[in-house]
Amino acid sequence: MEGKIIGLAIGKPKEMAVGKKKSMMTGIVKQPVEKAMLTQYGFLDDGQHDLRHHGGVDRTVCIYPAEHYARWNEQFGIELPPAAFGENLTVTGMLEKDVCIGDVFRIGEAIIQVTEARNPCATIGKRNDLSELFKEVRNTGYTGYLCRTIEVGEICLGDTVECIERPDDLVTIAYCHENILHGHGTEEEMIRILEVESLAERYRFDVETRLINLAMVNEE
Repeated sequence: MEGKIIGLAIGKPKEMAVGKKKSMMTGIVKQPVEKAMLTQYGFLDDGQHDLRHHGGVDRTVCIYPAEHYARWNEQFGIELPPAAFGENLTVTGMLEKDVCIGDVFRIGEAIIQVTEARNPCATIGKRNDLSELFKEVRNTGYTGYLCRTIEVGEICLGDTVECIERPDDLVTIAYCHENILHGHGTEEEMIRILEVESLAERYRFDVETRLINLAMVNEE
């Protein structure tokens, strides 16, 4: 698998207008740049506000497939801004149905590993002043995904994204969404996801919780 970065964006948390009278602090509004330095904790000059639900060493890079933009623009009759979903990297050729938890990618000087199927929040709709967009992102599973830093280094706009390692058990982002985000998973499918060693710890906790609840229901 090989992709290409067509959008690179970073940004610190700041106040964002919500409607006409409200505002909120968020890190979702990011600015396009030509290059950025990726560290073990994320990109320099990038960050999140709600650290309970975002960020951490398992979530240093957010990726969103560029192909989805055309769908949303056509469906809603809009022109979404760059990094509309708060992603750091907008990439071609790397859809959720093709990318697996544990995939390792070389990008420029850096190496990253996919750790989690992104669970989108309502801030996506607020950022784009379109609540229906958030609902559709969840319904379709076109959410993007999160990664950890394996090797630090500079990443540039236009860099190739090369898959240099793939786990034996192929658990795709789409598979995770079908079973976790959309709630269709059986105990067996939950266990399969949990067997992926590179899974982000917070995502692992969520899956374990769902597995316990599912087992309790099945015992009743």
